[in-house]
Amino acid sequence: MRSVWRKPGDYGSSKSAGDLTTSARSVYRCLDMKILVIGGGGREHALVWKLRQSPSVEKIWCAPGNGGISDEAECVRVDSKEGLKDVVALASLATLLGADLTVVGPELPLVSGIADEFAQRGLALFGPSKAAAQLEGSKIFAKEFLKRHNIPTARTYGIYDSADTAAAALANLTWPTVIKADGLCAGKGVLVARNQNEAAAFVERAMRKREFGEGGAHVLMEEALEGEELSLIVITDGESTAPMAPARDHKRIFDGDQGPNTGGMGAYSTDDLLPPEIATRINGEIIQPSIRGMSSDGRPYRGFLYFGLMLTASGPKVLEFNCRMGDPEAQAIIYRMDFDLASVLASCAAGQLDTKAIRWSPAPSVCVVMASQGYPGDPQIGQSITGIKDAEALPDTKVFHAGTKKEGNIYYTTSGRVLGVTSSAPNLSVAVSNCYQAVHKIRFAGAQFRSDIAHRALVGQGSAAGD
Repeated sequence: MRSVWRKPGDYGSSKSAGDLTTSARSVYRCLDMKILVIGGGGREHALVWKLRQSPSVEKIWCAPGNGGISDEAECVRVDSKEGLKDVVALASLATLLGADLTVVGPELPLVSGIADEFAQRGLALFGPSKAAAQLEGSKIFAKEFLKRHNIPTARTYGIYDSADTAAAALANLTWPTVIKADGLCAGKGVLVARNQNEAAAFVERAMRKREFGEGGAHVLMEEALEGEELSLIVITDGESTAPMAPARDHKRIFDGDQGPNTGGMGAYSTDDLLPPEIATRINGEIIQPSIRGMSSDGRPYRGFLYFGLMLTASGPKVLEFNCRMGDPEAQAIIYRMDFDLASVLASCAAGQLDTKAIRWSPAPSVCVVMASQGYPGDPQIGQSITGIKDAEALPDTKVFHAGTKKEGNIYYTTSGRVLGVTSSAPNLSVAVSNCYQAVHKIRFAGAQFRSDIAHRALVGQGSAAGD
């Protein structure tokens, strides 16, 4: 292991996930890194793809990975019935592999305390502690945090721990109203209810039928904000903070934002999403108070922090936090990265984030999700996929796998969201056109996708989205 970046006297040891470990400091100063990526979706494929480009990386594993990831990293099993929730098994895996750095993609292991387990073992990991990850693990915690630190957000109508009291409260609300299940719900625990009947049905599903498990044991009701949504993700070591490229996702299954919510059907990233004056306001009123607030609350935050924002007439307001990169926002954002991601994540894990090292391509990017028939309800899986190589032959296009397995040389669908077809170009219109050309080269039975990703932005530019 060769040393770089070393500064005398800045190494120490700690057993707290919020402090620096000896291992984290060591990986910050080493080349030939061996990296373990946790997760198996489209976001993790994008992370693996970008990390693999770093000259400082020798080896990448992904647990559990997927069919597309297996082409770019060694996929390894998580030897536990609890899967990614078993943070002890994941830490043991990192130890067995000899990983210099572990990068966590999804929220479940973060909320389950993987950073704390790794810190106790002196293992370097990029991601927040269990206490800090409560910003995503509990929407009620996040709302109370926002109110406590005077960070702009929607007005709260009430918090309920029983279906009866929640149902009774609906009679006194104005519509539309936002209802949120408190815990993790795979991106499906929020409803913008247009009327009392829709809200009552959601309460029934979440609190009585427990469709979201314990995530629906409590619900939060708040005002529905009007404006344009924006996804803004920052990387932070608890003190220094750098924004990622802005993005906007498309949650509903059908064109025109119709149908039920999904984990995300597409996203695009362009600097036009975030004018400088709005960026300055978001940083001053939301981002910096959030980072300072977590530190003052004894929950210093280190990792990716996702701000789901609504740009209202009265200013930007927080809709939600995620303790990781969004998906499919990650695919669009990572495609625009013009820096060594491995080195940046290693430095951040060591508490020494170099914000000047983070640069972005000015070219916009677009990600269109191809999903299985029946998604998001009961997706049909096991379909063979063709045309991926033809799609990737198009200019500046990459197909990120979200739910696939590979048998021989053939990919098969394994989940609702299957692929995230991503393209970049000098302008958004060309990026969209290239992306949909790639989408149409890919085939699997029952494939569905939205044909209007970034359409509203193109209409605003005086252009129309082609498919």
